[in-house]
This record gives sequence, structure tokens and C-alpha cells, in this order.
Amino acid sequence: MYFAKRLAFALPLLLLISLLAFVLVRHVPGGPFDRERAPASPEIERQIRAKYHLDEPVVKQYLRFLGNLARGDLGPSLKYRNHSVNDIIRQALPVSMTLGLLAFGFTMGVGLPLGFITAASQGGWQDYTGSFIALLMVCVPGFIVAPLLVMLFAVKWQLLPVALWGSPMHAILPTVALGLFFAGKIARLLREGMLNVMQAEFIVAARAKGLSEPAIMLKHAFRLGVLPVVSYTGPLLADLLTGSFVIENVFQIPGLGAFFVNGALNSDYTLVVGLVMLYAALLIGLNLLVDLAYMLLDPRIKYE
Repeated sequence: MYFAKRLAFALPLLLLISLLAFVLVRHVPGGPFDRERAPASPEIERQIRAKYHLDEPVVKQYLRFLGNLARGDLGPSLKYRNHSVNDIIRQALPVSMTLGLLAFGFTMGVGLPLGFITAASQGGWQDYTGSFIALLMVCVPGFIVAPLLVMLFAVKWQLLPVALWGSPMHAILPTVALGLFFAGKIARLLREGMLNVMQAEFIVAARAKGLSEPAIMLKHAFRLGVLPVVSYTGPLLADLLTGSFVIENVFQIPGLGAFFVNGALNSDYTLVVGLVMLYAALLIGLNLLVDLAYMLLDPRIKYE
């Protein structure tokens, strides 16, 4: 029943997001044809606007957009003239998803062990060292890490390629640059979650019964302490799967981030709205999966 209500609520929420994106993007100064190579005459510009129905009232444009959306058509791109928004998403989404999944694996592979070690060694040198490393990851954003990685590993030491997306070697630097910040957040969330759980009464009872410390940490503290991480995983995955705009631009990766930035700069209304809808749908869907994971990890949680 809970998930049926969530799904029923998702449709009006997506409609509201589409309306806000549709209206707001048209109030940004400038138009989609302002940066043409040659200035168009008023008659040509009028014909172009009529071709894309931009001469109609905004309400009528939005209703036309909803009709096309119901058929799975996000419309033509106003800047990439021979491509629809569906074509661009079909081309760029696999690249962004690949980068996002690699960064997610890196995030969990670094953040979970680091958070577990700092929580298990509370007050020790491992805790202080790991906490400092996690804090450093969070404080240094990706747009600073990415150029540093390029200068060191690509330009100075020439160990890895600088940019583009041609081989597995090209994915190493953007994966690290994208995942490092999130790995620090995961480590801090897991540490705080496990430390809170370790103060619970059932942990004290487990120690009194003679259960070993590794068993307590793995079977009890980690399973419940990881719940804040699970809660954060939904938005995290949506961010990673749709690609980081900054990272993709720094490494010249042909993913959704580059198209979104160019679409916003060029007032490509249909492209921007289509990518916003894609991100919103991913965010809502992944949050539903997070709720399911919550119920599997902690049977005490019941959704009403």
C-alpha cells in the first residue's frame, strides 16, 4: 500500500517539476536562436519560431509538450537541429551511467571500509587518521581535484590519458575525481551511524553474553549503522548516473553533463527540460528502491 501511494504521488510530482522547468527556462534572458552565425531577418526568425511552436502561448506549448511526453517524445533539440532530445539522451546516457556506476563502485569501495575502520577503532590513531582523510575528501570539491589529477597523472607523469572517453584508461581519472568527495561523505555517515548503534542496549547485552567484538561490529553495528548510507544512496546514485557536469566538462566526456551545460547556455529549452525530467524520474525511482532496501536491512521499519 505504501509503495502504491508513493507511485501515485510520483506522477503529479513529475508534472509539477516539468511545469516549473518548462516555465522557468523560458524566462531566462536570451533565446535559442540568438547565437546564430549570421543574423537572421525578422521573417526568417518568425518562421523558425513557428516551426518549433515558440510563437504560441506558453500554456499551449506546455500542453503540446505533455502530449508528446505521454508518447515518450521529449521533442526536438533547438540547438542540435538534426537531433531530438531522445537521440541525445540515447547517445549520452550510457556514457554518464558508465561513469556514474564506476564512481559509485569507487565511492563504496573506499568510503565503507574507511568508515568501518574509523568506527571500529574509535579514539585510536586509525580513527583520527581515517577521519582526517574523510574530512579532506569532503572539503576538496571535484572541480579542484580534477585539474590536480590531470596535471599530476596526465601532464607531469604521463601515466594516464588527459581526457575523452576512448578506453578503460580514460575512465580512471574522472572516476576518482567524481567519487572522492562522495567517498568521504559515505565514510563519515557510516562512522556516525555505527557509533550511534554501538551505544544501544542490545549491543551492551551482546557483549555481556560474550559475543566477540568482530561479530558485534559486523552482524549488528554495521547492519544498522549503514542505514544512513542507504538513505543517502538514492540521491547519490541519481547524481552519479546522470553525470557530474563539472567532471564531464573538465575531462571532455560526451555525457549528459556537457549537453546540459551547453543546452542551458544556448537556451535549448527542450533539451534542458528533457534532462531535468530524466533526473527527476531517476531520483524518485531510486528513492523508492532505498525504501525497499531499508525494509530489508531493518525489519523494524514499517511504512504506513
